[in-house]
Amino acid sequence: MEYRVLARKYRPQSFSDLLGQEVLVRTLNNAFSQGRLAHAFVLTGVRGVGKTTTARIIAKGINCIGSDGNGGSTINPCGVCENCTAIMEDRHVDVMEMDAASRTGVDDIREILDGVRYKPVVARNKVYIIDEVHMLSRNAFNALLKTLEEPPENVKFIFATTEIRKVPVTVLSRCQRFDLKRLKMEDLTNLFSTVCQKENVTIEKDALTALGRAADGSARDGLSLLDQSMALSSGNITAAVVQGMLGNSDRGNILELFEETMSGNLQGALNRLERMHQNGIDPLLIVQDLLEVVHLVTKFKVHPLHIEDSISDFEKQKSVELAKQIPMVQLGRAWQMLLKGIAEVQSSSSPFSALEMLTIRVVYLAEKGEDTSTRMSTEEDQKKKAELSGEEEKPSSAAARSQRVERTIENDGEIENLPTTFGQIVDIFEKKREAIIHANLIEKVKPVKVEAGLMEIEATDDLDKDLTGPIGKLLTEWTGIPWQISLVHSPGEKTLREKMADEECEAKEKAKNDPIVSSVLSSFPGTKVQSVRKIMRRTDSKN
Repeated sequence: MEYRVLARKYRPQSFSDLLGQEVLVRTLNNAFSQGRLAHAFVLTGVRGVGKTTTARIIAKGINCIGSDGNGGSTINPCGVCENCTAIMEDRHVDVMEMDAASRTGVDDIREILDGVRYKPVVARNKVYIIDEVHMLSRNAFNALLKTLEEPPENVKFIFATTEIRKVPVTVLSRCQRFDLKRLKMEDLTNLFSTVCQKENVTIEKDALTALGRAADGSARDGLSLLDQSMALSSGNITAAVVQGMLGNSDRGNILELFEETMSGNLQGALNRLERMHQNGIDPLLIVQDLLEVVHLVTKFKVHPLHIEDSISDFEKQKSVELAKQIPMVQLGRAWQMLLKGIAEVQSSSSPFSALEMLTIRVVYLAEKGEDTSTRMSTEEDQKKKAELSGEEEKPSSAAARSQRVERTIENDGEIENLPTTFGQIVDIFEKKREAIIHANLIEKVKPVKVEAGLMEIEATDDLDKDLTGPIGKLLTEWTGIPWQISLVHSPGEKTLREKMADEECEAKEKAKNDPIVSSVLSSFPGTKVQSVRKIMRRTDSKN
């Protein structure tokens, strides 16, 4: 007997076999039981989620006559009657499937319209299944409209498409629409595990996870990959076999590469890339995997208790550790650089060289933003020491960074010392006559943390979000070290303008307590202290 691929052999035959489409199944179950079955359906979703399969199951449910030949329409077709068997084997005279991708014209639709006038030959209803319906021409859609709106009582239309936006709204308004969801990772792995048991094949858990991730929510894609891995593994499917077949690297290897890259370990990252290249891993897949890791780590960064079913326990533990160690700013910039790097790798004549250059830039980003290897190991200890001693965190990482950069780039001659406080930064912009930025620093900026090479600012509503770029660029140019200016949601200090206003109020209160000022205020009712200025008194010395 000729071999049947797994995607066809294990195609669902009833709604109970259909995975991940609970809303569709519940709606159709109620429609069958209440006798409220529509005359036209449109099924949409990505490839391999069960659109054509669902259409055939609906056709079987409409025309099933039961094992005794006396049954009616049902949500649970028997699968053994003449109509069910003929529909499953795609040979039923009253259930016609048309591929709109190859039959797109109005003449093809006219054939359907001519057949609609006649009653079914053996079944209760004629069912027309049109796959990839979005490929029909405009004239073909227009020819279908009238019949689709008022079809004969014994005719049903079922459309399937992956491009629902290309279907005219006039057609959609005449149909009941069902959006089939991507299958969850849990559903896919359970399906693969069940198929392996029936095929007497053993498979590792990590291999199931890798196949489920590669399937990307498509049961057909996943079963095709499983079929291929069975042929490759000879009865025992391991994670290494699946990774080698897919051309992917081990996810743990990608996590190690990401950690080396973000910690500034350039030599280790390049060596690992070379080993992956020798193993035949596609450079583009490496960049895509790194993007997935950045996305995963960022999710754990913003939501430490995030539950991710599609990853192994090792990946989850490693991602949580990296999320605690890498600042959000660096994760965001790494995402942007890797996203742009995809186009570079795709268009380069030497994709691996482009990948190496991309990695070098990301490593430089890590060194530029923060000496991450030092930060990762000391950040927690420094916070604990600061809490116990009541002192501010020592800017050891910034000092190390400034010391490293100053060896190659000289500071601006007009700047004697590297600024380590917000006031010093404001003075620099005043000295350099950057009036607009200087005014913004005084009026709107609330500093959260300032050290050599780093300034964190509270993200307030009235602050210009584009201000951080020019500040960092100018400070880098003037001081000779890279500066990272970040907007954070932590509360900061008062603005300098607010501090000056507070100092002025305090000075006025002190002035009121002066005996001379107090006497004047009491002698002239209604008098107020308008301002307080220091008077420099000069005494002449006698020779």
